[in-house]
Amino acid sequence: MESSSVVHDLTPLVEPAKKVYVLDTNVLLHDPTAVTAFNEHHIVIPMTVLEELDHIKDRRDKTVSREARIAINMIDKIVDAASPQAIQEGVGIPSADTQGSRGTLAIFPDQLINDDSDVPYLDGTPDQANDNRIINVALKLQAENEGAFVCLVTKDINMRIKAKGSGLLHVEDYRRDRVLDDIDLLCKGYAHIEGDFWAGISEVDTIREDDITLHRVPRDSVADAYPNMFLHDDHDFLAFVHRIDGDYLYLRCDSRDNLMNRRFWGLSPRNLEQAMAMSLIGNSDVDMTVMTGPAGSGKTLIALAYGLHAILEEGRYSKLIVARSTPPIAEDIGFLPGTEEEKMAPWLAAFDDNLEILHGSDESCTGSIDYVKERANIQFKSLNFMRGRSFNNAYIIIDEAQGLTQFQLKSVISRVGEDSKIVVLGNLAQIDNKYISPLTSGLTYLVERSKGYDHAGIMHVNGIVRSRLAAFAEENL
Repeated sequence: MESSSVVHDLTPLVEPAKKVYVLDTNVLLHDPTAVTAFNEHHIVIPMTVLEELDHIKDRRDKTVSREARIAINMIDKIVDAASPQAIQEGVGIPSADTQGSRGTLAIFPDQLINDDSDVPYLDGTPDQANDNRIINVALKLQAENEGAFVCLVTKDINMRIKAKGSGLLHVEDYRRDRVLDDIDLLCKGYAHIEGDFWAGISEVDTIREDDITLHRVPRDSVADAYPNMFLHDDHDFLAFVHRIDGDYLYLRCDSRDNLMNRRFWGLSPRNLEQAMAMSLIGNSDVDMTVMTGPAGSGKTLIALAYGLHAILEEGRYSKLIVARSTPPIAEDIGFLPGTEEEKMAPWLAAFDDNLEILHGSDESCTGSIDYVKERANIQFKSLNFMRGRSFNNAYIIIDEAQGLTQFQLKSVISRVGEDSKIVVLGNLAQIDNKYISPLTSGLTYLVERSKGYDHAGIMHVNGIVRSRLAAFAEENL
């Protein structure tokens, strides 16, 4: 019997069409490395964006001017050796992935765009001239490349609305730094187990390490567990995840009474979440604690009380540094009178308020506060002036971190030196940066990225304890 050969038609692989992304200035300020974030696709930077970066790089605001310079330097490295024609057509972007195709970067001379009846055109309205010119670039590329995916990427909500209203089909926010799809999924540092925790455990071993007793349970007993989180159930079970390996969770059991009886500088917890936060912040093996939660939940008070306790009672650190981002200060701090601490006073009054709470019952409250500030070596800093420094043997509090980008937070945390601890505080419901949302906040990014690190701890402190009026305002106004 004669065998017949079967011929298979091979379908040739077609390289997917490259997408075109037009970047707005605020994207490069939010993430100066954004030009490397679009894989194999084509990046277009309008000349107007370069002009804005050039203007911003010389501002007194050291944070934003530094990011502008980094973005300019990165663009320069890519196009440095290219010809003018190549720069307008697209220069290959260096990529760590040697197997895949590289993306390209082009500079678009948008000053040459004029009103054209075939292309929608936004005029140079004085207040919106730059935004309009950038939108015009995307509109012209869309008209000249029919059927291609041309997208404007901007963090300006109003600009996105204007671009869509002008006929641009694709407009997006910058999403590289988005680690969650829903802010409700942000980890809290603890998990509540319904019913009896031990009833759902198939096996458990008890081991002794140094001076602590650990219970080893299968890792899949608690979904999405991570180091330094707390577990509690509807009964009396409360445990701390001491560590995790490939197959097991190692739990250190504790009691609610023990946590609720903890004291820092005369401060005691008023609810379980505060108690867990105090336990976490006092853990010598945790180098960074991130506390989130609504206004009035006690985040700042806990952080400050532990700092005073650790410096004045335990002698663990030599100084207490309090820092926060000060958006209005960008242009104004240089003109305020006095030392850096005196310049920062309007933005750090909350810490004086908390010192008054801790020493309000003293015979001389003002004298006690002045004494503590001197003894604990409390220093007030603006984040705009912390870069380039290194802080050793220090206890550092970063307040109002919800308005920082991931790039800004990284540059601050990387300054923490030996024998230091940093506490990052923020309320994602109080973001005043127009280009940042709860999903794109550096605080959200920090929580999700650091939750698996053995020497970091996360805690969401809920429950308004400032007053019943504050609780009403947070929930109903």
